[in-house]
Amino acid sequence: MVKIELKYLFSPGKIGNVQIKNRIVRSATYERRAMKYGIVSEKLIEFYRELAEGGTGLIITGAIGIDPKATGGPDQPYLFNDSHMEGQKKLVKTVHEYSETKIAAQFVHTGRQGTHPKYPSVGPSPIEDKSTKQIPRELTTDEIEGIVENFVSASQRAYECEYDMVQMHGAHGYLLSNFLSPYTNIRTDEYGGNILKRTKILVDIYNQSRDEVGKNFPITIKLQTDDDILGGLNLADAVEIAKILVETGYDAIEPSGGIGESITMNKNPLPSRFIKSPEDENYFLESAKKLKPVMKDCPLILVGGIKNPLTADKILEEKSADFISMSRPLIYEPDLPNRWKSGDISPAKCVSCNSCFMTMMKGEVYCVVKSRLEKKRLKKEKLNK
Repeated sequence: MVKIELKYLFSPGKIGNVQIKNRIVRSATYERRAMKYGIVSEKLIEFYRELAEGGTGLIITGAIGIDPKATGGPDQPYLFNDSHMEGQKKLVKTVHEYSETKIAAQFVHTGRQGTHPKYPSVGPSPIEDKSTKQIPRELTTDEIEGIVENFVSASQRAYECEYDMVQMHGAHGYLLSNFLSPYTNIRTDEYGGNILKRTKILVDIYNQSRDEVGKNFPITIKLQTDDDILGGLNLADAVEIAKILVETGYDAIEPSGGIGESITMNKNPLPSRFIKSPEDENYFLESAKKLKPVMKDCPLILVGGIKNPLTADKILEEKSADFISMSRPLIYEPDLPNRWKSGDISPAKCVSCNSCFMTMMKGEVYCVVKSRLEKKRLKKEKLNK
């Protein structure tokens, strides 16, 4: 049997000055394994150890809260004061023990989608969230500047924890993407109005973070390209935003889309689309192709329904993307990269049923399909004894 070589998927690539051993990225995933007060747990460290051991080149952490009011839900890690650093350092050290695997800290403020009972949701403008029926409180200019400082402080702590880079969560209806969208940002001050003003918060975060972490520490972003809702951010605007961010100096962009309202109101929403056939895969590829011409030397990380290594290799060969990013397939198979590298290039076992998304509503994320199969296997073994 002729072995098919994945020439591009397992070639090294760079983000800023950081070399990644292959082109496979674990996209940020809400694991729900932190302890009280956002402290890193041994369960969370073990979760990342499996990913690192499984061959992923770059792991992007689940979203880390940049202040107490920024949390997206229970069991989320934080990095807004020094009490969080010991666990974060241990997590990074564990990942770095495996074959030069790199790790990025993703930072988030949940904005108008915040659900913490102690901290009411906030946003650039008081636009009702139709999925929660909540109207966020409009942020003052001073509060926005304070939030920028919190992102910067978190980045400084990530640098001190020896993360390889950071990623700002500017997608999925959280605060940074709220500023980008004309649907959720109707401000008339310096943070609202035209595209340049709506992007100002991201430019401020980059410039101030760069001053703190130096020129060699990559600052990347998960960027909203489609709100997936009427009147929301569209791809044409996202291209213009990407131009600004590339010119500003961001070291990589991971385009994504969808907000909380689109997830609850649409039959097949972004970013967790049901995939029933190969034609449904790679659902952000066309968006990536629109963004790539304005990216210059800034790497594009393609996420969204990537399951076939041959297709992924072709996407990289055609330079439609520089890295490919996965979440759900790596929940089922943390060792998927190693499986593909060993020569088993059958598609990811993940069936994109989104049952893992529902597990996050109650507790730790896990693959329901894999769990059921494992229970059946154990039951069969017991009967055969």
